Amino acid sequence: MPISMRTAVRLLTVVAFVPLVNTVAQAHGDLTVTSWGGAYTRSQMLAYVIPYEAETELTVDMAIYNGELADVRAQVAAYNVTWDVVDMELSDAIRGCEEGLLEKIDHSMLPPAPDGTPAAEDFLSGMLTECAVGQVIWSTVVAYDPGRFDDNPPTALADFFDLSQYPGKRGMRRSPRVNLEWALLADGVSPDRIYEVLDTDEGLQRAFEKLDTIKQDIVWWEAADAPARLLADGEVAMSAVFNGRLYAANEKRDQDFGVIWDGQGWDYDMWVIPKRTPKTASMDATMEFIAFATDTRRLADQARYISYGPARQSSLALMDEAIKPHLPTAPANAEGALRIDAEWWARNQARIDRQFEHWLARKEPFQLWHVR
Repeated sequence: MPISMRTAVRLLTVVAFVPLVNTVAQAHGDLTVTSWGGAYTRSQMLAYVIPYEAETELTVDMAIYNGELADVRAQVAAYNVTWDVVDMELSDAIRGCEEGLLEKIDHSMLPPAPDGTPAAEDFLSGMLTECAVGQVIWSTVVAYDPGRFDDNPPTALADFFDLSQYPGKRGMRRSPRVNLEWALLADGVSPDRIYEVLDTDEGLQRAFEKLDTIKQDIVWWEAADAPARLLADGEVAMSAVFNGRLYAANEKRDQDFGVIWDGQGWDYDMWVIPKRTPKTASMDATMEFIAFATDTRRLADQARYISYGPARQSSLALMDEAIKPHLPTAPANAEGALRIDAEWWARNQARIDRQFEHWLARKEPFQLWHVR
């Protein structure tokens, strides 16, 4: 089916890596799909948004956000929902479902694998929840500027916290998630005990005390494409970064950032449907898009453009072999990985967020603020 001039222009924009704009205010398409922008949204557009438009003759507007559940909560509470489908981290999808912010998903509408395996069996464990459909496995890793450490590059997560041997500013996402886990890993806690330790006041205190050791050298970021810019501009020597954004910077933009896979934090991104969206009266429209975007072929195609692992087992056989070594789940990268406990964060996010903001505001060493 021939593509429209609108689609052709957007495709050229994506390939040229021109930044996408937030289209919430001026969305006029048949569907508004909200994601994280940058290389990630480009991968989605190339893999299934533009093909979906060509196949269905519907139009999809892409909106950008920083992954805050609060954005969805505010729209639902105000009865002013402008997003039809949202890309959301698993822990936020769990919380949003529990709070009644998201529609229930009928997983029987998802297509089977090419060999007929039902979707419920083809999706990886944890990728189908009451209100969400999994899309990718991604991870937070440490990236570094190799020019800063010519003779002795960092190789372990603990090096991120070692300012004496590896001086320079550190970029970190302005969120307690992953940062607390990394602090405990660097302080000697084994991956299998991270959440057992974090679940205690003493463990939480220990994590913040480890973060205190680098606090004055942290540059905080929120937008997912910020770490690559911080490294390229020399503002930081190392930074936490989403692994796919690092891959895009190195492979697509000719950067040469180093990567530390040790301690990488695995997480899932999910598709959700906010309550009270303009298309709620016709769930078929939103579910048709989700089904299309998460079929075996489309998930394999997405990995061609960004190094995130697909949610379906059947997609692996269709993936380009050249991309597989860059996936978080590649055997060489998976050793020492930490699977982020979405259920734990769903239960504790609000409380830990308050502790984190309290820690950020303090100039003296952290003391646990009892807010349970």
